[in-house]
Amino acid sequence: MLTRGRAEELTGKFEGRRLIVLGDVMLDEFIWGKVRRISPEAPVPVVEIERETVALGGAGNVTSNLAGLGGRPFQIGVVGADPDADRLKSAFDRLRVPTHGLVADPERPTTLKTRIIAQHQQVVRADRESRARLSAETENKLIEIFKNEIESADALIISDYGKGMLSPRLLESVLGLARDRGIAVVVDPKSRNFARYQPVTVITPNHHEAAEEAGVEIDGEAAVVQAGRKILSAIDCRAVLITRGEEGMSLFTSDGRVTHIPTVAREVYDVTGAGDTVLATLGLALVAGASFEEAAILANHAAGVVVGKIGTATVSVEELLATFS
Repeated sequence: MLTRGRAEELTGKFEGRRLIVLGDVMLDEFIWGKVRRISPEAPVPVVEIERETVALGGAGNVTSNLAGLGGRPFQIGVVGADPDADRLKSAFDRLRVPTHGLVADPERPTTLKTRIIAQHQQVVRADRESRARLSAETENKLIEIFKNEIESADALIISDYGKGMLSPRLLESVLGLARDRGIAVVVDPKSRNFARYQPVTVITPNHHEAAEEAGVEIDGEAAVVQAGRKILSAIDCRAVLITRGEEGMSLFTSDGRVTHIPTVAREVYDVTGAGDTVLATLGLALVAGASFEEAAILANHAAGVVVGKIGTATVSVEELLATFS
């Protein structure tokens, strides 16, 4: 159990903590409207557009969550040389997050996900992206930026959305530097080969990713335990946190403990970006001195807040503490 008093103590140490976020940045575009009829041209709804909004997505949403919780994030990522890159940088500017860690690659578009939402339901999503591997020149720029920033960092968060940025060479370089600095490293994986992400402090696959990596069909708690222990023993990490949607989370630590954490979400409207919230909260909590169990419980409570919101969302310290009685 995590008391409200302990939660207040930990969140009180979030302010000003500097975490590097390395990963696939993207722009989430939302087109909001209403549906009153079906198109005569095809059996699809006609959405009458009322407004449009944009938010930072992917690794950018991790950064948004860190900023919302009082942290001082620094984003490292790749964008295109296009108008969407300008829109994305403007979003970082509004958060007062530096943008000199964003490397422009004219051979790639800025990743853009456009969602059309009507009556609080997502109707369709359109993606513009490239998953091609980065050029050596772009990789070198990213590594150089990381070398310059890690000296003043409290932790590293890696957010992999499988867009080709986090190459084996880039991961090997940054993880080696983070190990030498002795800072916490929290990873949200996407690759089918988790061995690419080591050494790390904690890795946070969802239950689908964990099942695929471990080669285990997760159909109950016993299978979750089997998968978690298999992943923990296979890579150089201190903990594995499997996020399980409505089933909550399961934490496996190197001392052999297994902790199942039930969900605290009261209403689930949209799970978009919930994993980003978990990643950000977990990283800040560990930097603040939380145990793995305490950090996981805080992250679980934070996720319970954001799934009750529509679209890419963040959580504040006040909202997080309000979930503790």
